[in-house]
Amino acid sequence: MSGPWLTLVGIGEAGVAELCDSARAALSEAGLVVGGHRQLALARSLIQGETLAWPSPPQDAFPAILERRGRPVAVLASGDPFHYGIGTGLSTLIAPEEIRSLPAPSAFSLAASKLAWSLPDLACVSLCGRPLESLAPHLQPDRRLLVLSADETTPGKVAAYLTGRGFGDSRITLLEALGGPDERLRGSRAKNFRIADIHRLNLLAIELSASPEALVLPLSCGLADSLFETDGQLTKREIRAVTLSSLMPRAGALLWDIGCGGGSIAIEWLLCHPANRAIGIEPEAKRRATASRNAMVLGVPRLELIAGRAPEALAGLSTPDAVFVGGGGSNPAVLEAAWAALPSGGRLVANAVTIETESLLAASLDALGGSLIRIGVERSDRVGRFNAYRPGMTVTQWICVKP
Repeated sequence: MSGPWLTLVGIGEAGVAELCDSARAALSEAGLVVGGHRQLALARSLIQGETLAWPSPPQDAFPAILERRGRPVAVLASGDPFHYGIGTGLSTLIAPEEIRSLPAPSAFSLAASKLAWSLPDLACVSLCGRPLESLAPHLQPDRRLLVLSADETTPGKVAAYLTGRGFGDSRITLLEALGGPDERLRGSRAKNFRIADIHRLNLLAIELSASPEALVLPLSCGLADSLFETDGQLTKREIRAVTLSSLMPRAGALLWDIGCGGGSIAIEWLLCHPANRAIGIEPEAKRRATASRNAMVLGVPRLELIAGRAPEALAGLSTPDAVFVGGGGSNPAVLEAAWAALPSGGRLVANAVTIETESLLAASLDALGGSLIRIGVERSDRVGRFNAYRPGMTVTQWICVKP
């Protein structure tokens, strides 16, 4: 057949009653209709061809769909196929001109309309296949949040998570089976959440309220050192803020954090944008475990950790957009391998506290260009009955952009 052969049909809890004529025709004419058991049941009256329920994981059904290329296939999706939906995965395998999408309102749109909330002013988060801790960066005082639940157990877990981070006074509205005959709205404070008999299809609308002690991640670089678990080897807040500024994170960019230790640089890189990626290379298992825990607590569990020592551990990694060398910088081969891996326009930032490593960075400046800066920080401390400043170790930083 010419034109699109795959039709993505968004369907809500109201079933076929709210489908447009094009969606109805696509389901009736398809030789294969793919969807969840619930979705297939909702559309049963229109389906004349074969059906396939999504396996786990859903990607296992993609070959069966691709085998039908050129013949009518329909895929059922909840609401909008491209809003946390199956359309995103299929579009990586099938060209846009082969796809026709007929979306229904997403659960987020239905919830915002029900509550008269402005979608552009909300954070929308899906916990379907994502850890609860991914909520952390979105927990900002006096903001609103829509959270799509994975199942009926999610609301209680979210309420406990909010309470544990100092957001127990937040107002939760539980919206169940939106758009269908079983639709229901119930409310509770997070700290008092006792709602039972929850529908598997549900979404949480949260009006965030923070206590004075709430764990709120600031939107600037340079998180408080106390937010990180550490064995003492930590890039301190002020140095970290300058280092992130030198790395210049951009949306979707990949960072290599060589000698990542507790992961503070990579974690803050990931916090800059939800599409950012980071690989931490760390030879010590205890520090990798610490970095993993820090990433989870601070809401970026997508941090990828590699066991090994640079430069050997760098082989085969995805091409970075930026590299930070915080450990292992005294080895010239590490800087050489990092520089070789960068594409044109990539940034290399290396920090040194020893004279030997500083000399290596000075030699790199002579060979490759860039700039050197020295960062000194002094903190007040008690000296008997008085206050005085105690200097920290001076950090020399080399910044270079590959031509």
